[in-house]
Amino acid sequence: MSATKSNRQRPLWLDVAAIGLLMTATLKIMANATISPALPALEASFSGDPGAATLTRFLVSAPSLSVVLIAPFAGMAADRIGRGPMLLAGVLLFVLSGTAGAYLPDLYSILISRLLLGVAVAMTMTAQVALVGDMFAGARRSAFMGWQTAAINFSGFLFIGLAGYLAGVSPRLPFLIYAFPVLLLPMLVLILQGERRAAAALPQADLQDAPLSARHWVKPAALVGGLTMVTVMLFFLMPSQLPFYLDQNGFDSASATAIGLGALTLTAGFVAMTFRRFSERLGLAATFALGFLLMCGGFAALAFEASWGFILIGAALVGAGYALVQPAFLLLALQIAPADRRGSVSGIVATSMFLGQVVSPLVLTPLIQAFGFAAVYLGTALALLFLAAASIAPALVRQYRQGEAG
Repeated sequence: MSATKSNRQRPLWLDVAAIGLLMTATLKIMANATISPALPALEASFSGDPGAATLTRFLVSAPSLSVVLIAPFAGMAADRIGRGPMLLAGVLLFVLSGTAGAYLPDLYSILISRLLLGVAVAMTMTAQVALVGDMFAGARRSAFMGWQTAAINFSGFLFIGLAGYLAGVSPRLPFLIYAFPVLLLPMLVLILQGERRAAAALPQADLQDAPLSARHWVKPAALVGGLTMVTVMLFFLMPSQLPFYLDQNGFDSASATAIGLGALTLTAGFVAMTFRRFSERLGLAATFALGFLLMCGGFAALAFEASWGFILIGAALVGAGYALVQPAFLLLALQIAPADRRGSVSGIVATSMFLGQVVSPLVLTPLIQAFGFAAVYLGTALALLFLAAASIAPALVRQYRQGEAG
């Protein structure tokens, strides 16, 4: 019995390959968020270094910069040398570069290790998404994408909570959390061994999932990447701007941000677990539309009034909507990618996601300073409403024409 056939007979939580890929997906949130609680103490420990304040803050975003630059090349390399070897090498580099901050002597060397960590994230993310396309198809792939989004959200709680505890002991200890992926290596070795068998066992699925020829996938992939970047840019208003919004409206920014983002991530985690049901019953276009509408409602609530009720409702709605949109983008990317180009398409999507994070404060902070939070949140809600209409419009037009023809 083939590995893939056996995989189909097991629930995802009993499938070793699925568990390994799910856990690998959480590395991208571990990369940036884990050291955040340690930043003030880390800055204080290097207070004598020139530019310590700036360098310390850049440690969080440095991996994202590397992902933006490296992910397209990592995706192409994954298509050439194999997704399994790329994933295994990426996880090893992740462990080595991530834990380096626990013992490196100065901020400049730690910064270099953080840039290498971003290279590792680019390698793991592109290979992981491509492997999902290789090893799962149809409803099982949809279910996996939902579980993946849930795992990312729930793991964020664990990583940040543990990092906060360790940072209270020493600002260097949170870097040791990056050693945890060592536990994934036995699962990744199994994935590496089964990669060719899994790919060979799904020839028909590949034909169904990649209707575009090798010459016609680039433009659709670029379009998906562009929409992904815009969506992430708007979504990133929450983690990047919510603390300042709360502080401006008289809340204790630290505790209120934790509560608001907690509502967002918890809601996103639970909604993501139902993604398969939404995508199967509504179709991908309507799932996109629903996700954008929920995000629209969330930002409209934040624009309406800065009170606990609207803040919690707004954060929960944004989280719920993004939990539908994010896996839908990954699923769409795999559907348009030829089997031998899944790594390249995954690289485009990974670059787009992290570019959206980088661009968000650069584009939206000046708008907030000029027009205020309420106006920007309302404008974001309108933009998301437009995206919802654009998502469902082609399907409605097609249905109307079929009715006219009938």
